[in-house]
Amino acid sequence: MSRIRVRFAPSPTGPLHIGGARSALFNYLLTAGGKGDFILRVEDTDLERSTPESEQNIIESLRWLGIEWNEGIGVGGEFGPYRQTERLPLYTAAAKQLIEAGYAYTCYCSEEELERVRSAQQAAGETPHYNGACLHLTAEERAAKEAAGIKPVTRFAVPPNQELIIEDMVRGRVIVNSGEIGGDFVIIKSDGLPTYNFAAVVDDHQMRITHVVRGEEHLPNTPRQLLMYHALGYTPPTFAHVSLILGPDGSKMSKRHGSVSVVNYREEGFLPGALVNFLALLGWSPEGEQEILSMEQLKEQFSLSRVSKSPAVFDIAKLRWLNAQYLRALPPEEIAAGIAPYLPAGFGDNRALLLAETLAHHLETFAGVRDYLPLIEGGSRPALDEEAAEVLAQEHVERLLAAFTARIEALEEFSAPALKEAIKLTGKETGAKGAALFMTLRVAVTGCMHGPDLDKLMALIGKENLKKRLIMHNA
Repeated sequence: MSRIRVRFAPSPTGPLHIGGARSALFNYLLTAGGKGDFILRVEDTDLERSTPESEQNIIESLRWLGIEWNEGIGVGGEFGPYRQTERLPLYTAAAKQLIEAGYAYTCYCSEEELERVRSAQQAAGETPHYNGACLHLTAEERAAKEAAGIKPVTRFAVPPNQELIIEDMVRGRVIVNSGEIGGDFVIIKSDGLPTYNFAAVVDDHQMRITHVVRGEEHLPNTPRQLLMYHALGYTPPTFAHVSLILGPDGSKMSKRHGSVSVVNYREEGFLPGALVNFLALLGWSPEGEQEILSMEQLKEQFSLSRVSKSPAVFDIAKLRWLNAQYLRALPPEEIAAGIAPYLPAGFGDNRALLLAETLAHHLETFAGVRDYLPLIEGGSRPALDEEAAEVLAQEHVERLLAAFTARIEALEEFSAPALKEAIKLTGKETGAKGAALFMTLRVAVTGCMHGPDLDKLMALIGKENLKKRLIMHNA
């Protein structure tokens, strides 16, 4: 078998989308471990929407995820350049080849003319399509339109009633009749830039791409591309169209389901390994029951044969659970570094490390640390709910808090171990045990009935603020 060559070819019109990240990951895994070449190509012919900032975001997001390419943007290679706007002569030459062979022609129809035809077709109950008005223009007629300054588009002449067969590695055999394509389609726009379908065909051939692994939304493009492959004398690559990513409600993944770009998840404090693990499981399944898989394990196990044609559901709860597993496996120093961007200025490195140790088994994301800051910041505890207020209404509370406050005052070293001992001695002194001791102190200090280790929380609150909270139980 010849060496596998795949590509990820995003349009730099925005940040890297979750769906694009999954496609990039599947391509990368298919060639990882020296099994092939993974090319990063930028399809930037949408001049109005493409930006260098979006391209940089895509590159940084891929690298953050650990998805590396061995050819393409920033790396180079013998089949460059790897931006479409730098490859325009190739498209012009290919279009000329199609025109000379009778597979394409120039079209001078205006948007107004095309709209009138579409409206008439719809009124007649027909599917809108180009009616071939310019297909048989004479050389004189074309010359006259050129002389009038009309800038033409180039259209591919779709053959009638031709059966197109796609042998898809995920979806199986897909058969489309050329009559379903919608008429002769544009391959070169009036500004001289290629359309997506045409440029992709030329680039994939020139770059020796053997497998095109992409989202199911591109499946309708494939029949058009097959026609152009054959017309140009190219050998088509093997296609694999992976399923759509749906939200929990069964509709296509969108912003209303949560964040849709990789950078959002990075900013929200997710770990790249967890996001990669989650993306891999969107439409692909490992052979065993194990769900937590490192990049190296994914490289070893991944194959297109285990990619499902059924839609994948983006379950944010599953992603958060996975991320929590990855986070808990980190040493406290790395958790401290991860939560640092979400802490107030001047929080302190030692205090951040203690907070990391305290919350290691409670956080789902680094950004989740913000939910715990009200528990430890300032001399006022969070407001009590009705159940918590009942805890502090019990008879033993005032004596217990007074005894504990006295112990706090007497501490020579204010630390979690010292506070743990102070809680123990307060219980012996007052006779309070179990919930009567620990629940009372927790609610008085944090306003909550459950949470991380109480002694560590108290150490994080600090001595003076802790005393202020202990005397506000009647507030």
